[in-house]
Formats: sequence, structure tokens, C-alpha cells
Amino acid sequence: MSIIREIIRAIRVTLVLWLLTAIIYPLLILVIGQGLFSSQANGSIMVNIDNKPIGSALIGQVFTSEKYFHGRPSTVRYSQGRRARPTGISGATNLAPSNPVLLDRIVEQANQFQEENIQPTADLIYTSGSGLDPHISLKTARQQLERVARARNIQEDEILPLINKYTDERFLWIFGEPGVNILRLNYALDLQEINRQQN
Repeated sequence: MSIIREIIRAIRVTLVLWLLTAIIYPLLILVIGQGLFSSQANGSIMVNIDNKPIGSALIGQVFTSEKYFHGRPSTVRYSQGRRARPTGISGATNLAPSNPVLLDRIVEQANQFQEENIQPTADLIYTSGSGLDPHISLKTARQQLERVARARNIQEDEILPLINKYTDERFLWIFGEPGVNILRLNYALDLQEINRQQN
């Protein structure tokens, strides 16, 4: 009889733990996430003035036009529309630093930036560990400032406030370095250009 009692107790404990970990906890996290951090819980998707998604502010994206600030490279190729419209695909690489494919890619990108008179800083030629980093350093943003201003036919002083506005500070004010969110900055430049054309 004691074996049957232990089996029933084990089944009850399993059901209670299943209820807590598979139903109650996920629902609690869902409610807290959607209630307090709705944007982040839904991917921090940015939309344009037509209310169409243009990307996630949490994932780095490729911008190739001279009118845009270039971000960190990604090991995944993003599809690009007329205006930079990434698919949201992201990823990292597992290539070792000694791998010739990685070395060739880095040398090729460094040479390309030198041809554009841009100092090839680390965050322009190396992918981030996760392949997702949406930021570049302030130094890298300032190096691209002249090129973007020339391509948009505006003064550098018109872009500097936007760089400052879309610079995220250190995490908890002590971890990492300040970084410029490229998607937000490039979209703000597009909005500024639209407003200027309308006026």
C-alpha cells in the first residue's frame, strides 16, 4: 500500500511542478513583459511614417548607401529594398581568428573603407560576438559624418545632434562603452530629409 501512496504523491508533485513551471510561470512572465516592457518583449520593432516595420532597434543591419551610416558587419546577408529594409535575419560566425576566410573578409573590408577615406575601425570590420550588435562607437560615427553629410547635401552640424540623441550610454552607467544605434540614427536622417523637402 505504501508504494501506491508514494506513486500517487509523486504524480501529484509532478502535476504541481508542471502547473507552476509550464503554465503559471510563463503566463506571469508574458503578463509582466507585455505590461511593463511591451516594446522590448515584441522585438523593439521600429516602424516608418507609413506604420510599416523597418527593422528592430536591437539587431544590427547592413546599410550600403553613402547616405547612411554603416554599422557593424554581419555574417548573415540581409535583403535590402529601395530603402534599407532588412529581413530581421541575424546570426554569428564560428570562424576562428586564424581562418583564411575570416582574414580575407577583414582585409577586403578594411581596403574598401580605406578607398572611401574612412579609417577602418574595429566596429566597422569585425562582427560582434553575437552578430547582433546594432551600435557603433562614437568615434566610428564621427568618421563617417563627412561622407553622410556630403551625400545628403547638408551640414555636419545638422547631423551631430542626431548622433548625440541616438547614442545609448553605458549599461547601468558602468558596463561597456557608449554606442550609436545605427537604425535609429539613419531613420532620423531620412525623416529630417523628408521634413526638409516638405518645407
